[in-house]
Formats: sequence, structure tokens, C-alpha cells
Amino acid sequence: MIVVVGASGVINDVDTFLRQLLTFSNKHNLTVQAFNANMIYSSDHLISATTHAKRAFQQGTHATGSLALEILLYAAAERQIQKAIKKIGIRKGKQNIAFVLTDYLDNNIPINIDETVKEKLLAVVHLSSDDTVIQGDRMTLKRFGITEKELSTVPKKRYGDLILEKIALVDIIKK
Repeated sequence: MIVVVGASGVINDVDTFLRQLLTFSNKHNLTVQAFNANMIYSSDHLISATTHAKRAFQQGTHATGSLALEILLYAAAERQIQKAIKKIGIRKGKQNIAFVLTDYLDNNIPINIDETVKEKLLAVVHLSSDDTVIQGDRMTLKRFGITEKELSTVPKKRYGDLILEKIALVDIIKK
């Protein structure tokens, strides 16, 4: 199961925020990753990144030791953690955040990520629910690094495909 959650609020300390996410993840037997939502085009963007990351672990082609970091790499369409963090990582201050929640790779128990789990996550990190923050636009794509030339190759209704293509290319980059 893969669930995407949008939120907004203030992050006072990034390290504390990340510790809260890790504690929440462990308590609920989930993998949780957070992103700067201004760099996320849609829930499909994060679902695709998560699917690719899980597949990389299943095939033994992963570049990191954790599913959360692997998701980060795919979502950023990068192969280096520092570049991925710089591109789509969480910053201190007021911002929009996108979360992806999924089960552990080796979890044989089906996990139900319902509204209660989402509410608990947002309460732990002191953020407000706002799924509109994961509805990207042309500017989101440009911030992500997609060029005007690339944008001109597809109709507006297919813009999301450009992000999915970048995610798929990560597999080629790492070989």
C-alpha cells in the first residue's frame, strides 16, 4: 500500500522533524518519507517513485540501505543523496510538504494506512492537512528541471508523464 499526504506548516528544526518521522515510522511499522511539495507534481509522482524504489530492493539494484532514502532518490530523479536532498528535501521554515507512507519491504502483515494514521502523522509533526500542495503545475516542472523544450513535446494533460519519465530514467542512470 502506498499513500500520499499533503500538508503545510512550519518546520522549526529539520533534525527534530526527521527524528519524529523515524519514531512514527517505527511505531506504525511504516516507511515514511517527506518532500518539499513545491517540487512534487502529483501523487502519481510519489507513487511511481515508491514503486520503483521497492522494485530496486526486490531486484537488488538499490543504491541506499533504506527504502525511505531510495524513495527520495527516485522522487528527485537523482542518484546521489545530497543532490536529492538539495532538490526536494525539507527545509526549516514555513512550507508545503508531501509525505509518502508505505509498508516495510519485509512486512508480511498487510498494513492499512487509513485517515487515523494520516491524522496521527500530521499531529506528531505539527502540520495541517492540505492535499492541494501536491497538485503541481508548469512551474513545478520547471523547478524540477524540466525544460521548455521538454514541455513542448507533450500536451498539458500529459505533463505528469515528464516526471514519470525522469523517475524511470534513474534505473538507466545507475546501471
